[in-house]
Formats: sequence, structure tokens, C-alpha cells
Amino acid sequence: MLDHAECERARVARDPAYDGRFFTGVRTTGVYCRPVCPVRPANSWNVCFFPSAAAAEAAGFRPCLRCRPETAPFCPAWRGSLATAERAARLIVEDSALDAEGATVEILAARVGVGARHLARLFTKHLGATPSQVARTARVQRAKRLLDETDRPMTEVSMLAGFRSLRRFNTVFTEIYGRRQNSGENGRSVRYEPRCRHAIHHIRSEPSDPYG
Repeated sequence: MLDHAECERARVARDPAYDGRFFTGVRTTGVYCRPVCPVRPANSWNVCFFPSAAAAEAAGFRPCLRCRPETAPFCPAWRGSLATAERAARLIVEDSALDAEGATVEILAARVGVGARHLARLFTKHLGATPSQVARTARVQRAKRLLDETDRPMTEVSMLAGFRSLRRFNTVFTEIYGRRQNSGENGRSVRYEPRCRHAIHHIRSEPSDPYG
């Protein structure tokens, strides 16, 4: 498990070896970033660290539109020590295990050979988020990649990303990014501009609790 000092060194150095292993939260702007974010690093007392994008979003942070957390490599913080949790997270992120009609955490837990409560404890301990929160983040990240890399209409994007409806997608997108994805011609989304390009050095946090 990474500690605060190691995360801080990697953040300041923009070390690509740590990309996907933790995320940095910025309280005043409400943005969270990858270690390789091109924005000028904040002072050490201005940041807090999270072991996953889902944990940062659960704490109320929005994804940075400059470094795009949805493009970070899948690299769980517990790497090599908890194969069961890693497998479950991969099923959620890569196989959309909680997106299908009737999918539940209980069914997911059974697939990896543990009980639902135990799986929830593993996620909370090592990811700082529940399986459902990880799944929600994965859906938004899929949608963000589709919006940035394809010309698919909004309805198709929402379904391919794992949302049951366009309304639900709009609601979650607004909660996470702080703005609604409006539709342009042919139902295609209107592109948005980065909101985190201004100084992130105005934040204040308690570095004594890097994963809170």
C-alpha cells in the first residue's frame, strides 16, 4: 500500500510508473487528478490522496478534464496481495459485471468465491469505495472515452457505457462533472472545455490522512 510520502514524491515528479495507482484530490476546486497531470503541482499541504477514482468521486471530487482519469491504466492499489478483490474490480471495470439487468453485488461476489459482505469490506479497505461506486465511476469513464473518441449519439453512448437510460446518464454525469452533457445536432453531445486549468495551488487539506 502506498503511503503519503511516496504519493507526494510521485505527484511532484509526475512519475508515470504511478499512473493509475493513486489519485490526487484538490478541495477548493473539487477536482481529482492523475499523478501525471500537466497542471502545475500544488503545495504538499494542499492535497489529499485516494487509492481509486471511485474513492475520490465518493468524497465529492470531479475528474480533471486535463489529465482525464478515465484514461489511466487499471492498476489497483493492492496489486498482488488481494487477488480476489482485484478480480472483482476487473470484472466491474472491464466486463461491466454490475451493469446488466439483474446484476447484483451478491452475484459478483459469488463469481469470485466470496460473500457479498466480505467483498464490500475488501473494496472499502483497499479502494475506499463500494463495488457499486466503482461500477458507477467505470460507467462514466466509459462514456467519457466514447464522447472524446467517437461521434456516437448520446443515447448510444449512454447505453454502451452501461447506463440503463439517457436520463440516468445525464444525472450521474452532472453529479460527477458538475455540468450536464447537452445534446447538439443529431443528439450528439456539445464538447466541453476543461475547467481545471486554473491554479490548483489554492487548496487546503490535512496531509495526515491521505486516504480519507
